[in-house]
Amino acid sequence: MSVEFLTQPVHDVEGIGPARARVLSEAGMRTVGDLLAQVPRRYLDRSSVLRIRDVRVGATSVTVMGTVLMTGTVSGRGGRKRFEIVLEDEPGRRVKAVWFQGVAWMSKAIEKGHRLALHGKPARFGGTLSFSHPDFDRIDEDGPSIDTGRIIALYPGSATLQKAGLTSRTMRRILYKLLKDHGRKLRENLPESVVTSQGLLDGRVARRAIHFPRNADELARAIHRLKFEELFFFQLLLATSRSHRAQYPGAVIPGDGPLMHRFLREILPFQLTGAQSQALDAIGKDMGSGSQMNRLLQGDVGSGKTVVAVIAALMAIDAGYQVAIMAPTEILSDQHYRSVSRLLAPLGLHVGLLTGSTPAAERRELLAAVSEGTCQLLIGTHAVIQDGVDFCRLGLAVVDEQHRFGVLQRATLFDKGSRPHMLLMTATPIPRSLALTLYGDLHVSVMRERPPGRQPITTKVVRENDRDHVYAMMRHEIDQGRQCYVVYPLVEESEKLDLRDAVSGYEALSAVFADVRVELVHGRMKAAEKDAAMARFVSGEAPILVSTTVIEVGVDVPAATLMLIEHAERFGLSQLHQLRGRIGRGQYASQCFLMAEYKQSEESRRRLQAMEETDDGFRISEIDMELRGVGDFFGTQQSGLPAFRMADLMTDQDILDQARETAFRIIEEDPSLTAATYQPMKRWFEAFVLRRGMRLSRIG
Repeated sequence: MSVEFLTQPVHDVEGIGPARARVLSEAGMRTVGDLLAQVPRRYLDRSSVLRIRDVRVGATSVTVMGTVLMTGTVSGRGGRKRFEIVLEDEPGRRVKAVWFQGVAWMSKAIEKGHRLALHGKPARFGGTLSFSHPDFDRIDEDGPSIDTGRIIALYPGSATLQKAGLTSRTMRRILYKLLKDHGRKLRENLPESVVTSQGLLDGRVARRAIHFPRNADELARAIHRLKFEELFFFQLLLATSRSHRAQYPGAVIPGDGPLMHRFLREILPFQLTGAQSQALDAIGKDMGSGSQMNRLLQGDVGSGKTVVAVIAALMAIDAGYQVAIMAPTEILSDQHYRSVSRLLAPLGLHVGLLTGSTPAAERRELLAAVSEGTCQLLIGTHAVIQDGVDFCRLGLAVVDEQHRFGVLQRATLFDKGSRPHMLLMTATPIPRSLALTLYGDLHVSVMRERPPGRQPITTKVVRENDRDHVYAMMRHEIDQGRQCYVVYPLVEESEKLDLRDAVSGYEALSAVFADVRVELVHGRMKAAEKDAAMARFVSGEAPILVSTTVIEVGVDVPAATLMLIEHAERFGLSQLHQLRGRIGRGQYASQCFLMAEYKQSEESRRRLQAMEETDDGFRISEIDMELRGVGDFFGTQQSGLPAFRMADLMTDQDILDQARETAFRIIEEDPSLTAATYQPMKRWFEAFVLRRGMRLSRIG
């Protein structure tokens, strides 16, 4: 349909008055386009109408048509009433239908002589063929049959919609009238070359068939067409965003300066993996291109992303620029600061740490060094992007665990310099289909390879009666000079949940391991207390650390070789994998015990089984998305995850690949979509995609 018609308000549609228009608007259907884009929740196949003589008891659902011979309200036990009718389609061939609800309304809606279609499961009571509470449709001999003899659409319905009379039956009538009167305004919004090359159903036909399919094959083709269209236009958005970004000038950073070379040759204590080298090659090309870099560095726990970020930082510092590294928590920021400072100490660089806990005097001194340019590398939490933090010459901004920051926070960091290069990092492996959707406008480097020397982790689900065995394993590790984590889902005992909590667990473990130091860390502790406890664990002074999930990301203790996760069934799969990543970081083989209740949901059982079967974060992420669904994989509020009406990222990977390849090819060939053949597509894109979506894809 023309863009102008599709943007008209719904109250212009025949059959929708002011009251219904208000209800539809509240349900997100404000325009004609919204109404036509309403996707049926499911379909009923009523294309096969049986003669009553052919109905067999036991069938799941059948449709029959006939004339009402008699109606009546019958009183049963306890005064309960029911409404009955007898339907006949040919002499002597009859079926009874009975309703126990809405009796008063039914007695007015159905009269003797009416032509009806009944849809339901047939049964036999007292020798009589019957339907109990069947759906029914009045057959209008003077008009088209849109409820019987075809595949019919059932639409999502809230209580508010139902109260306003906007049932599936009503929606079908509104949409049928709309398409009948205005179908000539339908327009194809994809180029003919795309429709032909992809073997797609014509877009005008698809928009009618999704509501009123002629047969199952046409419905399947309509669904495929609209899924492709939906994914195509979103990928066109991402391709356009990437094309625009490529036009932004960026600092020219050669990537072959003396600091970087000295670090690689004299300081780094190990050889880079192939994955790290490939990521650095891509980063070097991006930063040396003269255009602003926007790259996502995606890798599993322990894949060595921090080292890649440090080397990229040295490239920028070699070229005379400053670097900012932003992390989501003080613990992670502090760990980055300690490890990076230690690595870069021989180079004599000024590395600063800025968090909410930085003392005022130290903060003033640090901010002065940042603004003067003498602090070459600033590491911190969101404090890095607060007012008053002014960089002299910011050339590279690194955002670690980027999905934990909102888009606006990342944009603020972006604005701290004159379009600094952006390196986004995440230790949450992302399924390919989701990555192409969330980050399709970024260049992505994926690091699956782990640095040499990383030891395997054996994971085992255990029960309460295994606790003594687990404690014996902990004692063995401690006697060997190694360390253990014990992780709890709660800080303090809950009156509502019968769970072991971190505080009581700390007390119990302190008694069991009375001869060694046990530390406790949780999010409610004061920063100084938490840092002190963590420092004693990192130094090896405390062999056991009891904690909540504050240690989920970033804590690096090579001597930690055992982790016990209490009530593991209460944790998400991604969270379990991130926690497990705190061990296995040194030269010794490690063990992760998942203490779980016997009674579990099927989903919990599958999560724990996955943890036992694999430590591949990308496989974990795929299972996680299968279990939780796309919408819950990340918080959609921060990720900018689009809400697709038709497409399913878990099952439509092939369609996504085709849509992405087509969209990116078109933008590569014609970035401004100036060709005449692209004009209908461009008008649709600008009206329904660009205005709504570009804001989501500007910064990560």
